[in-house]
Amino acid sequence: MESRKNPLPTVDIIIELKGGGIVLIERRNPPYGWALPGGFVDWGESLEDAARREAREETSLDVRLVCQLHAYSDPERDPRFHTVTVVFVAEADGTPAARDDAKAIGVFTEDNLPGRMAFDHADILKDYFRWKREGFGVFRIGDGG
Repeated sequence: MESRKNPLPTVDIIIELKGGGIVLIERRNPPYGWALPGGFVDWGESLEDAARREAREETSLDVRLVCQLHAYSDPERDPRFHTVTVVFVAEADGTPAARDDAKAIGVFTEDNLPGRMAFDHADILKDYFRWKREGFGVFRIGDGG
């Protein structure tokens, strides 16, 4: 039987705080930089459950998933592995706290995003802010990842 390699499924979560801004974490492990909370989907876990778990593990926030924004599949998006991520938009109340793989945590707006972003998260956030302005019609085949 031929051995196959498949991309690894991941989730990323854009957490909108009710008081304004989105939550980003500064990664404790390589690749370094600021990132959306997220991670790998565990065996037997749905994408939605993985998103809620990763959000809680990295930010201490219990989130309410609002929608799936988009899937990103560029084989170069993660320098460690070929991953495919499904990005969720979520809402949360409370004060985020850095946990698990997060070295630091911050709340940002489109106008004050950190300069050094990990993975393709700067592109994902560009798509997110464009979607917030223009709606779901902004995603067409060939756009994004």
